[in-house]
Amino acid sequence: MRITTLALAITSAVSFMALAQSPGSPATPNNSMPCMEGMVMPGCTPTDKNKQKAPAKQSHQHDIQSKPSQKAQPQQPKQPDKMDNMHGMQMEPAQSSQSPDTHATMTLQEPENPEHKTGSNLPVPELLKDVAIRPMMSLAAFETLADANNPTLKQANALVRRSQEQARQAGLYPNPSVGYQGEEIRGGSFGGGEQGAFVQQSIVLGGKLGLRRNVFEQQKKSDQIGVQEQTYRVHSDIQQAFYDALTAQATVQLRQRLLGIALDAVETVHQLANVGQADAPDILQTEVESEQAKVDYVTAQRQYLQSFHVLAALAGKGDLPVAPLQGELEKTPELNAEQMVDSIVVDSPTVKRAQQEAAIAQAQWKSAKREPVPDLQLRVGEAYSFEQVEGFRKAVGPQSFASAGISIPLWNRNQGNVNAAKAEIERANQDVIREQLSLRQQAAPLAQSYSSSKFEADRYKTQLIPRAARAYELYLKKYQSMAQAYPQVLVSQRTYFQVQIGYITALHDVWRNAIALQNYTLSGGLHSPMSSGSSTTTINLPNGGGQE
Repeated sequence: MRITTLALAITSAVSFMALAQSPGSPATPNNSMPCMEGMVMPGCTPTDKNKQKAPAKQSHQHDIQSKPSQKAQPQQPKQPDKMDNMHGMQMEPAQSSQSPDTHATMTLQEPENPEHKTGSNLPVPELLKDVAIRPMMSLAAFETLADANNPTLKQANALVRRSQEQARQAGLYPNPSVGYQGEEIRGGSFGGGEQGAFVQQSIVLGGKLGLRRNVFEQQKKSDQIGVQEQTYRVHSDIQQAFYDALTAQATVQLRQRLLGIALDAVETVHQLANVGQADAPDILQTEVESEQAKVDYVTAQRQYLQSFHVLAALAGKGDLPVAPLQGELEKTPELNAEQMVDSIVVDSPTVKRAQQEAAIAQAQWKSAKREPVPDLQLRVGEAYSFEQVEGFRKAVGPQSFASAGISIPLWNRNQGNVNAAKAEIERANQDVIREQLSLRQQAAPLAQSYSSSKFEADRYKTQLIPRAARAYELYLKKYQSMAQAYPQVLVSQRTYFQVQIGYITALHDVWRNAIALQNYTLSGGLHSPMSSGSSTTTINLPNGGGQE
């Protein structure tokens, strides 16, 4: 009986000790050392104040665990309990099993040491500081400069004057010929001879001079269309370059505002780091974004300088000082692009010039057909005969003479040139069709691009930019209240920047396509204008009696 009672007592004691050592048991006595106030360490017991706070913390953890998980939820800011665990790890390095890489990563989570900065904060170059104080220039001002100074317009007008003078030269009448004529000058047995002068003139028959002149008059009309064509080319390039520069100017202004946002973000993240709401990666990534904004701002300034110099060169004033531009980039033209394609095919100066080239070929053919008509050669003269009149011992005296003749078009009827002119007519007519098809080929994609860019710009303005701006604002507020990780703020900021740049790019595309359609797809404001004729100066030479 005693043995049984002793065994039961030993068993009860062992069970009680095991129950006392079991973790989480409500009957476990607290034999650990009490923690210092405000400190949490493994193996120590919280003080009375900590005991009172412990249930609230557990309840908070229970609430977090009970929340439903969200799909693709960004990394949340660090919670206070995680900070406590980090302090515990630092207090017990011997028990930490972290690898060197993990330790380095954890070190980077701390706010960056103000005495140790990655890189330097260099100022942003202001390349357009002196430009802003100059008077603004409009598109009309550049077009006026181009009309007065662009060399290709002067060349095109010179071609008109050249054709005009060639037409004048082709219609000039042949010069007469004068000369001396002597026969039997030594006299012989008659003791005399004949000596005198003559005048010779070619009479051009068949209206050939008028037809020759008409060829160059038709050429002159073609060159006049060429002036109009070249004007469209110059104005098209001027307008394109102006809106290129205006877009670059708007980009500079936008990049300046975006740089201000990026610099404000840097200041904000540093302020948050001071209160423990941002760490080193947040600071570094924000500074990367601000440095990229600086680079983009300088690049935008360089692009504006380049665009303005191109514009000045097209206006014929390559040394024009850089100045700000006056224009409304967002006020894009309203066009019926599909109807404009048909209008371009009909009204383009390129098509009209091709049609005029066919008229030139027709005039050449008419002239070639008339060339076989012979010219009349007239010759008259007066001579003095020294021949003695038989029985009177007296000279015969003055005598007159005249001759007339024509060439007979027997072998050479200009048949080769006539047939060549007919072939040129066919070539010119087909060139009209070719130009029309070529213009339609160029204008149709421009019409579609205009409509697409117009739609894109409208969507950027009314849908994308407001949403991106609001998203950035909300993400920034959520981060400041520690409800969102900072990388998401940077992503939304970058998106906000990109959609604004996309809007300006879309506006630029609208203007480029609209300008091309309004100017019949013409370009090449500094290309030498085409001539309908040649630069020959041997037309109807004074001593040649005909054309070159």
